[in-house]
Amino acid sequence: PGEPGEIPRLHDALERLAVMGQRQAQIVELRFFAGLSGEETAEAMSISEKTVKRDWSVARAWLAMELGKV
Repeated sequence: PGEPGEIPRLHDALERLAVMGQRQAQIVELRFFAGLSGEETAEAMSISEKTVKRDWSVARAWLAMELGKV
């Protein structure tokens, strides 16, 4: 189980990510919250799977730093 306050912190971090990179934030939402695969996310967003993989990797690293887990 997560710590109290973790969901609001994640929400705030996702909002900051969206300001910097809307596509990356959307990929996080589709992959993490909707449970889509990389292929499904690429199809839903009409972008390449390679772009999804790259942006997913960058977004996860950024979120981890923002949330103090690195």
